[in-house]
Amino acid sequence: MMNEALAQTDPEMADVLTRELDRQQNTLVLIPSENYASKAVLLASGCIMTNKYAEGSPGKRYYNGCELVDRAESLAIERATELFGCDHVNVQPLTGAVANMAAYDALLEDGDTILAMELNHGGHLTHGHPLNFSGRWYNCISYGVTRDAEVIDYDQLRSLAREHQPKLIVAGASAYPRIMEFERFREVADEVGAYLMADIAHVAGLIVADEHPDPIPHCDVVTTTTHKTLRGPRAAIIMCRQEHAQAIDRAVFPGIQSGPQMHVVAAKAVAFKEALSPDFKEYQHQIVLNAKAIAQSLMDQGFRLVSGGTDNHLMLVDLSDKGITGRDAADRLEQAGICVNKNLVPFDTQSPVVTSGIRPGSPAVTTRGMKEPEMTLIGELMARVLDAGDDAFVIAEVREKVRELCERFPIYTDL
Repeated sequence: MMNEALAQTDPEMADVLTRELDRQQNTLVLIPSENYASKAVLLASGCIMTNKYAEGSPGKRYYNGCELVDRAESLAIERATELFGCDHVNVQPLTGAVANMAAYDALLEDGDTILAMELNHGGHLTHGHPLNFSGRWYNCISYGVTRDAEVIDYDQLRSLAREHQPKLIVAGASAYPRIMEFERFREVADEVGAYLMADIAHVAGLIVADEHPDPIPHCDVVTTTTHKTLRGPRAAIIMCRQEHAQAIDRAVFPGIQSGPQMHVVAAKAVAFKEALSPDFKEYQHQIVLNAKAIAQSLMDQGFRLVSGGTDNHLMLVDLSDKGITGRDAADRLEQAGICVNKNLVPFDTQSPVVTSGIRPGSPAVTTRGMKEPEMTLIGELMARVLDAGDDAFVIAEVREKVRELCERFPIYTDL
């Protein structure tokens, strides 16, 4: 139920939020970077600490009155350190992009060379896109995937590293359905004397549950968001070896940010406590099982998946042979109550605003309690919509089946 104070103060916004709750409740969210935070995380995200300015770090603030926000941040640090097994963690970054910016700032000088994954092959804007700060401030070289197997081309990675002698190599992706072999990145980094950073924004939850290889033993710095598979608030953290701790902290404050959002730091602490529970490991295991089930269902319906499947929480569906663009596919699925995002596929000939593919994922539907039988059905429903063209009857029929499925697995029943 919408809070009465908000409804009285701003009925227009109360209406927007009520309708957004209804949209989330009655939509199958398959965007792999979205999830449903727990009520405890939501409560902390909107807590009293939104009122407190707290520049600095615990015990070293520039403002008085920070005893309790110090405790909140210390809890977040202690829990993240235990969760990931890292030497040092900074829990203040506001977003994944800010975390990556701070990590680069700590390790690099303007103009230094970064070797990171090509956006079209599954990388991220902050891994060197020319319109992003990373591509404007640094000399960014891109590695990609092989044309045949569509997995990371480690031979190309080594060849590019030898040729360009990067100061930093970034292992990480936002649309790569296979595991990252961090030890192979470390071998290349050592060969050319480069720092190694992992951006695990998508797979952080899988990593702490042992469903994906761990980057911590191999990397100088690791960044992650906290709202994807970790199922926390929309924010980020940076982890690093002790030798980089001071540089990382200084890069975050005063280098990139000023006062941290302490209400969000409090919510991170709650999310990390949840992630330390045995139930969280079971949840992550089910995410992988569910992703594989969706992938198999789509392939059974005649859809081509990049690399032939998935090892993690997402998959890339190449629609090049279906006569539909990623943009049109995502729009058509949304009409039927299924929310995915358009996405480039390796060697895509379409533009990033059109794309040849879509990127479904399983974290949010797994949070709802769905398992493999529901994933098989979801794949069948997606295929039916995508194969039906603009058939309004099919879209309406699938929309009704989606609503029935969502009602069986509700979210926030008493919010």
